[in-house]
Amino acid sequence: MKIRVIVTGSTGMVGEGVLHQCLSHSQVEKVLVINRRPCQLTHPKLTEIIHSDFSDISSIESSLNDFNSCFFCLGGTSIGKKEEEYNKLTYDLTLNFATTLVKLNPQMIFCYVSAAGTDSSGEGKFMWARIKGKTENDLVKLPFKKVYLFRPGYIQPSKGMKNTLIYYKFGSWLYPLLRAVFPDYVCTLNEVGSAMINSVIKGYGKQILEVRDIIQLAK
Repeated sequence: MKIRVIVTGSTGMVGEGVLHQCLSHSQVEKVLVINRRPCQLTHPKLTEIIHSDFSDISSIESSLNDFNSCFFCLGGTSIGKKEEEYNKLTYDLTLNFATTLVKLNPQMIFCYVSAAGTDSSGEGKFMWARIKGKTENDLVKLPFKKVYLFRPGYIQPSKGMKNTLIYYKFGSWLYPLLRAVFPDYVCTLNEVGSAMINSVIKGYGKQILEVRDIIQLAK
């Protein structure tokens, strides 16, 4: 199976790592990145669209038809944000984007990067977890061929990436210890990217992928 994938968030740490996994994988034949600013990367498989407003992608719809998967890695921290602002940046943005994609291609597989600790019940005390949970709940209602919800915890960054967050750079030496002590919460960025690709190639028996599922599917 040849994968033609849309990747969002490639100017962030997770999206950049996932993009590099896609470009190096033999079964990925075409990658479209949609960014607010250039990813500063060239590759024969890669096309880039610069688009400032992810809440409305109607103006670029004609470029989104020839794809069978989307790896949605766009997101941001809730630190310093009120609930209304974080809801707009997380729930509204993601659902608006996904709703347009499913209209264009309901046979698409949609992979969403969520987070460990996400609250699907909507009743938890953490604002970010409730909003992530609401986003997950409404994504699975869309008539895609399949929706996979990835819930990584600590992600060990890939070497050589430009967008690694600074606290990951300084804390990466702890990775072997963290993986040994907290195996349910620690994976690598390469494993996240590989698991996304394999979700399209192989499929997976669960719709919500916790860290152990991500590691298993990456193999």
